[in-house]
Amino acid sequence: MTSSGGGAARAGGETVTGRVFSILEAFDHDHPHLTLTEIARAAALPVSTAHRLVGELAGWGALERGADGAYRIGLRLWEVGSLAPRSVGLRERAMPFLEDLYEATRQNVQLAVRDGHEGVYVERLAHPEAVRLYSRIGGRWPLHGTGVGQVLLAFAPPVVQESVLAGPLTAFTPRTITDPTTLRRVLAAVRRDGVAVCDGLIDLAALSVAAPVRGESDGVVAALSVVVPSPTGPGGIEPRTLVPAVRAAARGISRALGAPTPRLRA
Repeated sequence: MTSSGGGAARAGGETVTGRVFSILEAFDHDHPHLTLTEIARAAALPVSTAHRLVGELAGWGALERGADGAYRIGLRLWEVGSLAPRSVGLRERAMPFLEDLYEATRQNVQLAVRDGHEGVYVERLAHPEAVRLYSRIGGRWPLHGTGVGQVLLAFAPPVVQESVLAGPLTAFTPRTITDPTTLRRVLAAVRRDGVAVCDGLIDLAALSVAAPVRGESDGVVAALSVVVPSPTGPGGIEPRTLVPAVRAAARGISRALGAPTPRLRA
């Protein structure tokens, strides 16, 4: 996940570009609003340097200053980020299938892609009466800790898998898989079954059923999941009732992206 605003951003950077990145990295889900002093501390920059760079970023629209004097990410960054090719075409083609899955299940639906050792959420549909979601669009979670993450990791290049398995594997709940041998077996099962079922890895009350989305080369380019109440808790849902719908939605997106295998099956 992104570094917090408490000083974990890259240490100042040796170039102007590095310093600008340090300032932007100071913001995350837990620190959406930061004062100039907090930005300088998180980015490991002198206040004078931070003041100059923050002023330039605000002038361009990358940052916005609120009435309280604190800064937040500006809409200009969202405009630029929305042009990312892995997000634009994928989201446009996936949305009809995400909406169908959402309507069919009345549960939370998510779409994610892999970036290094993390899954990045590019779309999500959150039902107001469903289990709480800890993800957000643009948010990141380690691959081993989520359903979409396990799918993306299972079909990632071997060098990526071995790097993740080398750890550390952070525990978010007592059910999070932190043993490399166990995780290796789970990834093999995901490749064999074409689906990941993750119960209580991030939230003990939530279960995720995820499936791979394939692109034109037939390689896995994204992962789709539905998040529901865990069957061990109140209002729980058995994952086997969701697997066919999740697989069907993932195959539909894959066909829309031009994946050869789903097209032939259709």
